[in-house]
This record gives sequence, structure tokens and C-alpha cells, in this order.
Amino acid sequence: MYTIVVYDVEQRRVGKICRYLRRYLNWVQNSAFEGELTEHQIEEMTAGLRRIINRDQDSVYIYQIPERKWCTRRVVGVEKTNLDTIL
Repeated sequence: MYTIVVYDVEQRRVGKICRYLRRYLNWVQNSAFEGELTEHQIEEMTAGLRRIINRDQDSVYIYQIPERKWCTRRVVGVEKTNLDTIL
């Protein structure tokens, strides 16, 4: 499943969230990741995020798209990561 994760967390947790999400997805923008995950990986990732964030202060949005072909991405300005080169 094509997955997009964006987050807004307190500054002291930004680095921890970023390092954690890099295990699962490709970093594409400050506080934004995307890539293909299985249902199991999504559940595992979500459980880990729940352990890291402060639910009273932080927010994480996980968008799931059944197939990447249904997702069009437009970049205006500098593209931080070129996903076409990732194997």
C-alpha cells in the first residue's frame, strides 16, 4: 500500500520521529515521508509512533493509498529526494 506520513511534533521529538520513519519510508520533505508498505509494516510503524509521540501535543497523519498509480505527486520548487533512483 502506498503510504504518506506527515507529522507535527514538539521540537525535541523531531529527530527521533525522523530516524524512526526512515526505517520504513523515504524522506521527501521536512516532516513528510512516503513509500510502499505492507499492512503489517503500517501497523508496526503506527505502534512505534504511538510509543514515541506525546498524544496531547503531537500529531501524525498517515495516508494510505491502495496503489501508487492512483497517486499523482507534483513538486513545486526543490525536490528533496528523487524517489525514482531508490531501488
